[in-house]
Amino acid sequence: MVSRQQTGPLVGPEGGTVANAQAEDRTPAEGATPAGKSTPAERVTPVEGKAPVPPPGKQRGRPRSFDRETALEKAILAFWEHGYEGTSVSDLTRVMGIGAPSLYAAFGDKRSLFEEVVRAYGTRYGSFAERALAEEPTARGAVGRTLREAAVEYTDPDHPHGCLVIHAATNCTSPEVERSLRDRRNANLAAIESRIRAGMAAGELPADTDAAALARYAGAMIQGMSQQARDGASREELEALADLAMAIWPSS
Repeated sequence: MVSRQQTGPLVGPEGGTVANAQAEDRTPAEGATPAGKSTPAERVTPVEGKAPVPPPGKQRGRPRSFDRETALEKAILAFWEHGYEGTSVSDLTRVMGIGAPSLYAAFGDKRSLFEEVVRAYGTRYGSFAERALAEEPTARGAVGRTLREAAVEYTDPDHPHGCLVIHAATNCTSPEVERSLRDRRNANLAAIESRIRAGMAAGELPADTDAAALARYAGAMIQGMSQQARDGASREELEALADLAMAIWPSS
């Protein structure tokens, strides 16, 4: 009698099927991927909208191929000359000599770069007022020195004329940028007023001096000198203006 052909899996002595045992014994060919496991390339495939994760032990991206401080200085000059709104990302990459990906990687977006520019400008070019207020023995000497050094700094032929903090927000559509620069200008006024009040306390100014108004007067002179420098006023013309401004300074 012919026996019926078995159609199900053959059962081995340990209870497992022969087919399963044979499958477990088979070794994948060299270079093949075991079933159910991903390749290294599959494991680093990026999710849409996210940066790919590099394999362990490898650096992300290439080493920076430009000098960051040199690029920052060029960004300062660009924003100083054209303002925040008038300086585009393509303008920045052109003058800085880097591509947009390098700009974003090193400095963040345009606004982040501008915030760093303003801080660097304050250290490299705008610190003359802070030094004068700290170093001069009298309020009159401090404000007078500030105005004279503004005349020199604002007309220096080696960089754009005027003050970046005063002019960079012209025609700006970013309220955050406008507010940041306004806060800096108001902080400068507050520093001048504080120095004037110290002079009053020392007896070098009359006790009834309006410190806030006198500080605002000095601030208006500084801002006006900045604009006139951009309009072509010379160092000598602004120095004469500084001397005239100090002629009305109150005395004790």
